[in-house]
Amino acid sequence: MSGARRLLIVGGIGLALLGMIYGLWYAVFAEHQELDGIGKSLATGFSAAAQHDPAAAQSAIQQYRELKYAYDRHVDVHGHWIGLAMLLIVLGIGLDRVGFNAQLKMLLAAGLLLGSLLFPLGVLLQTLSHGPGPRALAVLGSALVIVALAGMTVGFARGRAIE
Repeated sequence: MSGARRLLIVGGIGLALLGMIYGLWYAVFAEHQELDGIGKSLATGFSAAAQHDPAAAQSAIQQYRELKYAYDRHVDVHGHWIGLAMLLIVLGIGLDRVGFNAQLKMLLAAGLLLGSLLFPLGVLLQTLSHGPGPRALAVLGSALVIVALAGMTVGFARGRAIE
């Protein structure tokens, strides 16, 4: 088994495990509390609006917005890590059909694995900070995934590997 194939398959399995472990942790320890907070903030906002208290309604809806933002990102991270892991494994299985030399395959595989780790990590870090750092990490990770996938596509179009 080539190094690039091993990197994609083992890296994909590791990424899938990371996504599942994170998803399990989130479901057991955080999701229900976050959903409870979302429901309470909506109920408080509607109640305040019914009582003609715009300041309280605005505050509750802002709290809802923040909780929903975090909730969406936590769920996205879990799904993206697992989805990208499956992509890595499938590409690892078909890597012999990529028409590049071993060094270029390894470069594409490493870029794809690194991007697949960094993109969801950047999204997760956005729940802690809305600053440019986490967004830049997510953009860098997604750019690595896009470039590596484009390279793999060209390699598949070329046909059998050049060794």
